[in-house]
Amino acid sequence: MSAPSSFVYWLIAILVGLATLSLLIGLRRARQSRLIAWELLTTGLATTSMPKPRQLEALNPWTRRVLKPLLRRLYGVGRRLTPAHHMERLQQLLIIAGQPGGLTVTDFLGLRFLVAITAAVVAFLYAGAILSFAQALLMAFGAFGVGLYLPNFWLRSRARARQAAIARQLPDILDMLSICVDAGLGFESALQKVTTYWNNELATELQRVISETRLGVRRIDALHHLVERTAVPEVASFVAVLVQADSLGMSIRDVLHAQSLQMRISRRLRLEEEARKLPLKLLFPLIFFIFPAMFAVVLGPAIPKVLEMFASF
Repeated sequence: MSAPSSFVYWLIAILVGLATLSLLIGLRRARQSRLIAWELLTTGLATTSMPKPRQLEALNPWTRRVLKPLLRRLYGVGRRLTPAHHMERLQQLLIIAGQPGGLTVTDFLGLRFLVAITAAVVAFLYAGAILSFAQALLMAFGAFGVGLYLPNFWLRSRARARQAAIARQLPDILDMLSICVDAGLGFESALQKVTTYWNNELATELQRVISETRLGVRRIDALHHLVERTAVPEVASFVAVLVQADSLGMSIRDVLHAQSLQMRISRRLRLEEEARKLPLKLLFPLIFFIFPAMFAVVLGPAIPKVLEMFASF
């Protein structure tokens, strides 16, 4: 076994060992948290005396106790590596993506730097086993740049996936809204009924609309905030029609009926468009994966006879 290959094997073994150790630590922490919670319930500590701060801290998940403070300490470095005009864009993307994992801009900038450092170290260790020091250092710098912007691509993909999910959920929720309004409920009561029945991204955003209106925010402003948080064209169109109907004194029931019908038609047209794109998307796997296997099965048995025939000449 050569030295570079043995180094790579040792590196893989160390990484697997560290991953296993982290998993065991996480399971042990979870077990300790369950034991503390059971102790609080059985001994009556929650009702007779205040729990200790360490006991309350142990009930928090591992990501909140360890990962979040680490990301916030790396925030300063991540902010220096991020242009100032990208900060507001990152905040908007986090809101559109639904703040996955409860990440804030501070946590996300620390996550960028952590991913970049991890990618640089792994690339340097791997390249150092097969390349020179200068080449390994160059690959580490390249991996650092890739790791610095990889969380951005992940965040954009999460935001696009959430926007697509909201666009798919809107027609069904509009149907239920129109049914609730036909049954005699007001608009806010119909929204409350929808958020109780559905448990998805759009229902969560509508629940925030209800919470804002209960705190004294005007319904029009709360709906505009919904458009800003989702950035979905269908939601923006629906809110614009609602605002216009409210300003003109039109019936909400008629508006909801028209909007639900239009959204169903739009969803059907979007599905037909995706179905027409399907043959083009299947062309690549057909050419490179399915056709070679078919040719091997159909023409494979005839290849030895063809070779024998040409060998006889």
